[in-house]
Amino acid sequence: MSVTPDVRIQCEDFDITNEISKLSAGRGDVGAVVTFSGICRDEAGSLSALELEHYPEMAETEIKRIAADAIKRFELSGITVIHRHGKIKPGENIVLVVSASPHRHAAFDGAGFLMDFLKTRAPFWKKEHRLDGSEEKWVDAKDSDDSAIERWE
Repeated sequence: MSVTPDVRIQCEDFDITNEISKLSAGRGDVGAVVTFSGICRDEAGSLSALELEHYPEMAETEIKRIAADAIKRFELSGITVIHRHGKIKPGENIVLVVSASPHRHAAFDGAGFLMDFLKTRAPFWKKEHRLDGSEEKWVDAKDSDDSAIERWE
């Protein structure tokens, strides 16, 4: 059976419980569901918002490629990826990954793989907006994110 990833890039928030249900309800091939939700940090009370920018077709194409690789590599029953863009306030959702499979190890590995590659390969740019009105700052990539994908290669 062919599995098509559900990939959405949107401004609007998402409902985690609803997304889990959409991926797993009534499916006999799903024995495990693993979710990861990324939330905008408060950065010690200094951040008013994190702004995420992207090239829509490029970002969607790359996320679909990564998700298809995860499906094939871990024999997943399904995968949902929702990534928000625009200004996101501290405490709000940024990203959701829902990975479904017959067994827990594949679901965990699929979600971990996808998040590690999203952090390094998905074309999103982050800009911090400060509460004190100081200059907006682009967020640099982290070496630790690059190191995280080495375990999958």
